[in-house]
Amino acid sequence: MDKTELVSEAKNILADVIKWRRDLHKIPEIGFDLYKTSEYIRQQLDEMGVNYRIAAKTGIVALIEGVESGPTLALRADMDALPIAEKTGLPFASNNGNMHACGHDAHAAMLLGTAKILQAKRSYLKGSVKLLFQPGEEGYGGAEQMILDGCLEDPLVDAIYGLHVGQIFPEVKFGQIGICEGPILAAATAFSVEVKGKSTHGALPHLGVDSIAIAAEMIVSLQKIVSREINPLSTAVLTIGKIAGGEAINIVTPRVEFSGDFRTLLESDRQYIARRLNEMCTSIAGANRAEASVDILGGYPPTINSPVFAGKVISAAAEIIGESNVIKLEKPNMGTEDMSLYLEKIPGAFFVLGTGNPEKGITYPHHNSQFDLDEEALWIGPALFVRLAYDYLS
Repeated sequence: MDKTELVSEAKNILADVIKWRRDLHKIPEIGFDLYKTSEYIRQQLDEMGVNYRIAAKTGIVALIEGVESGPTLALRADMDALPIAEKTGLPFASNNGNMHACGHDAHAAMLLGTAKILQAKRSYLKGSVKLLFQPGEEGYGGAEQMILDGCLEDPLVDAIYGLHVGQIFPEVKFGQIGICEGPILAAATAFSVEVKGKSTHGALPHLGVDSIAIAAEMIVSLQKIVSREINPLSTAVLTIGKIAGGEAINIVTPRVEFSGDFRTLLESDRQYIARRLNEMCTSIAGANRAEASVDILGGYPPTINSPVFAGKVISAAAEIIGESNVIKLEKPNMGTEDMSLYLEKIPGAFFVLGTGNPEKGITYPHHNSQFDLDEEALWIGPALFVRLAYDYLS
């Protein structure tokens, strides 16, 4: 299939992709409990005649086999939403308290578009394409569960691609592709700290141990790890996103919890911050007659692109949308993605598709209650996925 035919095929199904995206946008679900979402996607695959199986509770592993034997390429899209009340005012907005505020509805719709083209053009394939519709990307470890459920096996997957829409990289404008070799997104490690003091009346502070004051000291001190202990030429960030404690304005509360995450590109920095976070919090607690327990929770490793497969994306995208619309990213972003877990197992690449459009007022960032995307760019995802599949399985 040459460029002209492929672009025509992708643009011809744009109306389908937009419909699928809007239908999915109305029914956002969280984590692994994507029962309506999964059912909807399976209905579309049934209509296309694409075979599939269930994985990771509500995930879908679909398989399109070419006419000749050969390697297997995986294409991945996440499907889960966020617990955010939507305020876009769109006619297809969600009203169930959840929202596709990260574009996963578009990811799933574009992968359905890819399936439609590939299923009809299987004669071009010398091998197989697996389509991974994944639940639980938003902090639930969905990729890990998909892998444990054998999504990269039977047949064994040799390489993988994935994409993300939106404005993750501001330099990637509407209709452009952003890609880089090596790290493109950071590792994220979550943590939680509990401070235990002693309650007393605010008029008698000497009889208690003020867990709020101690937690505040910890929070300020933790920022020094990045600013004064990590090499300034490295990239790291630590965020406290949640704090809870206290019952009355005049009572010294005995217990405070706070939690957050830190993001790094180097594994050595991740291990160092985890160790120092524990040391700092326990030492500050001890110096203030309190106790502290620190839990370093799970997270995602950095998303690292294979230089070879990043190059394949650059070549394919230049063919589809023109070389001037392929942005070679100079620096990674500190966002995270569990696409990283697939890329730890097999080579591949993760890239971004610009779907923001200031001319239409589409400027809100991800995880915002007014996040939206310009659907006119959604033909590019299927076109590029199909081109990558044909190139790999030709």
